[in-house]
Amino acid sequence: MRANQAEFKVATMCRVLEVSTSGYYAWLNREPSARAKANERLTEQIHTAHDFSRGTYGAPRMYEELKDRGVKVGHNRVARLMKAAELRGVCRRKGWRTTVRDERARPAPDLVERAFSASVPDQLWVADVTYVPTWTGFFFLAIVLDVFSRRIVGWAMATHLRTELVLDALEMALSQRRPDEVIHHSDQGSQYTSIAFGKRCRYSGVQPSMGSVGDCYDNAMAESFFATLECELIDRVTMRNPTEGMREVFSFIEGWYNPHRRHSSLGYLSPMEYERRYHEGLDISSLLDINASHQSPHPPTNPGSD
Repeated sequence: MRANQAEFKVATMCRVLEVSTSGYYAWLNREPSARAKANERLTEQIHTAHDFSRGTYGAPRMYEELKDRGVKVGHNRVARLMKAAELRGVCRRKGWRTTVRDERARPAPDLVERAFSASVPDQLWVADVTYVPTWTGFFFLAIVLDVFSRRIVGWAMATHLRTELVLDALEMALSQRRPDEVIHHSDQGSQYTSIAFGKRCRYSGVQPSMGSVGDCYDNAMAESFFATLECELIDRVTMRNPTEGMREVFSFIEGWYNPHRRHSSLGYLSPMEYERRYHEGLDISSLLDINASHQSPHPPTNPGSD
């Protein structure tokens, strides 16, 4: 009625809706209830947390974010208030494939066989390459991801797909983590089957592993990160050229994904927080159970719902 009183008389609307005019004015001037005031404060906190997440969190991650901020609230209430405020999480779309296989190269054996799980850091890494479009062309991103924590431990960007791209990502991972006989799993792209890449792995004690040809599930964890990158950054941010795009991707990985982005498979912790708890000797056994339960070779039916 209040929204339409400029067009219709209040008395007329009250008669049509079968309510008393005095009752309407009493409601209009009544103080908001304690519940309404609490919902208003909570909605403000949700807006703040949603902005912090770069507009990506849905109700499950929003609930965990508010809980860590000391806000006591139920999951259903968070979902209801987000719907009322028209706040939504982002949904993933199918990722890209950039694999070009060299028929002359001999691939490494598959040491993983879709068992994408790790009980300690730097036990198993997965690696892949994707492309990022901009207004004036595209560039390529190579990543190395630690299966234990989903942390991107190595990355490199360039406007070419030569072997140096994946070597730079591997070098970054090696210099940051200094692993002991880590397994490096990738597809059979020509960059990973190259002589230069194989030599670097042997020199560093890295065990190369490669999945079967044409099977996206053999590197689903890396593809999952690329899907996250696409829906949470590429689809939502204007990138005018590769230089600007590389800055945005750097900010996403090091400023958001690694330190803050919550993962359902990590008990809704970020990769760096998950590793911090492990290194400090905190009990993460329950989180490891959650982690293991999510290590399916098949993607969830609605991966963007949270």
